[in-house]
This record gives sequence, C-alpha cells and structure tokens, in this order.
Amino acid sequence: MDRVLSQQEIDNVFRNLRDGGKSENDALKAQSYDFRRPDRIAKDQLRAIHMLHDNFARSLASSLSAYLRAYVMVNLVSVEQLSFTEFSQCLSSPTCLVSLGMKPFDGKAVMEVNPSLVFPILEMLLGGSAKAESNINREITEIERSILDGLLRIILQDLKQAWHAVSQIEFHVDTLETEPQMLQILAPNEAVVAVSMEVRIGERSGMMNIGVPSMIVKMLRQRFDQQWSVRKTESTEAEQARVLNLVKAANVRIDARLEGPTLTVGDLMALKPGDVLAFDYPVHRELDLNLNGKIKFRGRIGCSGRKRAFFVQESFNQ
Repeated sequence: MDRVLSQQEIDNVFRNLRDGGKSENDALKAQSYDFRRPDRIAKDQLRAIHMLHDNFARSLASSLSAYLRAYVMVNLVSVEQLSFTEFSQCLSSPTCLVSLGMKPFDGKAVMEVNPSLVFPILEMLLGGSAKAESNINREITEIERSILDGLLRIILQDLKQAWHAVSQIEFHVDTLETEPQMLQILAPNEAVVAVSMEVRIGERSGMMNIGVPSMIVKMLRQRFDQQWSVRKTESTEAEQARVLNLVKAANVRIDARLEGPTLTVGDLMALKPGDVLAFDYPVHRELDLNLNGKIKFRGRIGCSGRKRAFFVQESFNQ
C-alpha cells in the first residue's frame, strides 16, 4: 500500500542531502594557504616592469656587443614575484652573486650571473674566442673579480638608464658573493620581483637573474602608472620635432620621367637603324616628380645655371 510521508520526514531527507553535499563540496574547494606568503603586487605593475626590462635587454645587447666585440643577444624570459628564499633556491651554486645598492632607497637588489655565462665572457676578455664547450663549475678568483668590474659597470649603467624612466635610481655594487646562502640581505619571506634573462654570445648562453624588493616597487606604483599612461597619449610637439630632426638626414630618390608609350619585346627586337619612334609626349605637358617611387610633385624640367632643375607647379598629398 502507498505510504504518505509526513512533513518532518520530508524535512529530514532534504536536510541530510544538504549537509552531505555541503561537506563534500567544501572538501573539494578547500585549499591550504600560507599566511607567511608576502602580499602580491598588481598585475599591471608587473606588466610595466616587464616592458621596462624589455627595453633594458635591448640596450644591454647593444652595449655587450660593443664591449665584447661579438654578436650578443639578450632575451627577457620571465618577470614574477617570489619570496627571497624561493629566489635564492633557484640560483646555482657556486655562482656570481652581486648585492646592489639602490640610492636614494635603503633597500638592496640582487643580481646573479650564471657561471655558464661568466667564464665565456672572462675568456673573451682575456683574448680567447669562447667557442670551446666547457662546463666550469667553480668559484671565481680575486683576479677574475677585478676583470668583471668592467662588465658589471656596463650592466648597471644600462639598468640605471632603463629605471630612470620611472625613478632616478643609482645602482652600485656593494658586495660580491659566490654562494647564495652567504648573501643574507633580505628576510627569507620578503618578496622580490625576479627578472630572468637569457644572454647568448655566439653558441654559448647563460642566465642572468635580477631580484628587486617588492617594497620598493610598491613605493613607485604611482610613478609606474604615470610613466606608462603618458606613453599611451599622443606625441607632443617636442617629440615630433625630435623625430623630424632624426629623419632630416635621410636620403630620398627623386625621378622625373617622360611617361611615353610602351613596346613589346618583339617590336623592340625588330627595330632597325632608320626606324622612327613616336613618343607622343607634347612639349608643354607637365612631368611627374617621383619620390621613392611615389608621385609627389608635378612641374617642368628646367635649368639653374649649369645644372638641371625641376620647377614645381603642383604638389600631391599622398
């Protein structure tokens, strides 16, 4: 026989279903969170830092090519925020690790140049070609450190020029270490913006990593916004004048031609001495003056002293 459930029994069934589903869903959604993890900076600020160091990579490639007298490529690999401990664990040991002062700020940045890049550069600076495949894994000596001073000055000069678009930061070398564990300039959980670059010299390549304290980046948030927002606006009259001065010295090819009739190759090959060609071009008809293959002016052929000249009578804005 059919049984009719009471209201209390119906409520109990729905309550059991609701409680069981809720506990299962909560278990699936629960994620562990580390409260020691530093605050994240905004994604738009990371994009601005990416653009800044992309410009730095291009200028550094040009500077190193001139300094080493070899073709150098510098590619920006990644820009991300890590804790100082995570950043240190990603570095090789031993390596060339430099502590950078950042005047007028009190914080310090970190720059690491991988041994796979340091020793080929040392070989080139000492007169070698750095073409031999060798994996040297040792600490650099005091003599090698003094040789690297010129390289570090070039890197820091380009880095300073790149950051001057945002702030007048003066980078300088404080200390140089070979073991990441020995360079304790930041708290283990303090956040840094890690910038990774690949430097390729011929067939040899190596990584260069830069860590900038996130606290300094947050302090410059307003300057980042102002800098990259200005670049999105239209160019000023001063910028247009600067670009015009750069292109004033460019060469332009000028041609003034009689655009007459055409011949087939067969008719051209059949020409004999005594044949007459009618160009059908009136004497008073104006000529077109081409600039780099495009019609820009219309006028007549003349002379100025002993030189040929072109008298402009009409211009075309195209």
